Amino acid sequence: MSPKQSPIAVSMGEPAGIGPELSLLAWWNRKAIKLPCFYVRGDAALLGARAKRIGLKARVISCTPEDAPKAFNKGLPVVQTGASLVDTPGEEQDTAASSVVEAIAGCVEDISTGRASALVTNPINKAALYKTGFAFPGHTEFLGALSQQHWPGTEAKPVMMIAGPELMVVPVTIHIAIREVPDALNRQLIVDTALIAAKDLQTRFGCQNPRLAICGLNPHAGENGSMGKEDEDIVKPAVEQLKEMGIHATGPHPADTLFHAAARTQHDCVLGMYHDQVLIPAKTLGFDDSVNVTLGLPFVRTSPDHGTAYSIAGSGTARIDSFAAALRMASALSNPDLL
Repeated sequence: MSPKQSPIAVSMGEPAGIGPELSLLAWWNRKAIKLPCFYVRGDAALLGARAKRIGLKARVISCTPEDAPKAFNKGLPVVQTGASLVDTPGEEQDTAASSVVEAIAGCVEDISTGRASALVTNPINKAALYKTGFAFPGHTEFLGALSQQHWPGTEAKPVMMIAGPELMVVPVTIHIAIREVPDALNRQLIVDTALIAAKDLQTRFGCQNPRLAICGLNPHAGENGSMGKEDEDIVKPAVEQLKEMGIHATGPHPADTLFHAAARTQHDCVLGMYHDQVLIPAKTLGFDDSVNVTLGLPFVRTSPDHGTAYSIAGSGTARIDSFAAALRMASALSNPDLL
């Protein structure tokens, strides 16, 4: 961390999942894997209990965001947020949902006031949050609403990216049923998503002239309209509009031709028309070291690209690769000198 850079804020995530131990294990291995300074918003008692459960002699230090850099080498800094919770790995607690949401919101507020430089979110269980009235499809949309709250007048159009060492992808539609995708797609949505991706690739990732490969919706990109009209009527006009706007965009491409080794040298980022079209290849190529990055926000947010992993929560066997990569990327993207 540079002398002027604030620590990274981490939300604890679903308490019954692997989020708490990812934070603990990452802190424990911080020197060996060269992690930047971070603190966790969540329940200090639960984190302490999880450390004991997995046999980790890690100290948990309750502190403020401002004190986190001083505490970081002595223990895992934790900013107490939400109610006190019981450590029940793999077993959801109805009372935990409000604490999960409060931790995310608190981290964003910390960034808005300069107490944190970026946000890393641990995995959440969206279904558990929905039971309490959580009104957003997921993290991405919730962060967009928080941006409007803390940066009034700033246009926030959150876009999901999965960024790995071999592949970066962006889904145009995200958390919707696949049967809803054709109706949700339109030319402006594709153009807006591509513009946000191109801008952040330039300003945050240091890519001077990003090459965007745009997937078709249908097999073989519609085969000239013989397998659906969406690619001719929606995707192709969007690509042409992007070209007219000076964006290096190509497509619509058949999705099954874009992800082999030779094809990956021809683009910097692939835009898919739906979630699994691009997340399956991205996670296949880099499940342990890919990072979920939210583009289009007035702050940097990254996350591991996996879920809560209830089945191994509390065992101490969770791999920290993706979480560690998320921390490093958050640090680099919020401090361009590190890129």
